[in-house]
Amino acid sequence: MALMHSILMGAIAGMRAVTPLAAVTHAARTGNLPADNGAPRLLQNKLASAGMLALAGGELAGDKMESAPDRTVVAGLFARVATGALVGAALAPRRQLSLGAVLGASAAVGAAYLTLDLRKRAMARFGQKGTGLVEDAIAVGGAALVVQHARRRAARPKTRK
Repeated sequence: MALMHSILMGAIAGMRAVTPLAAVTHAARTGNLPADNGAPRLLQNKLASAGMLALAGGELAGDKMESAPDRTVVAGLFARVATGALVGAALAPRRQLSLGAVLGASAAVGAAYLTLDLRKRAMARFGQKGTGLVEDAIAVGGAALVVQHARRRAARPKTRK
């Protein structure tokens, strides 16, 4: 179950490349990641956290521009794979760091294609800005919920069955 957070956050990276990294960096800086996480120390840095939050804000604004490229162009897909792997590893238990990275990256690729298709369908009916705002809300809210749930789940006492 612990790796589900890696998968979910990787899927969010498929929608927005930087948003999940900003959420995980902020959680790492404030001590709100599970104690046995695979996050590199760099994510705890105040400048890294502020930088990721600024980049995520820029990403959310840039997505509404007519000139914004599809998320599946090579550079966009590469960014999603990289951030999906990083957040997947950061949310995985330290002993499953590599598996968390693979699951996060894989979920990012799958979600990038799925959400692009859904977004194009919605844009045809509702327009670019409105559908982008809904997708932003899903990405930001989802990232916050995943981090919050990961921390709460790690704080619960383990019970034997």
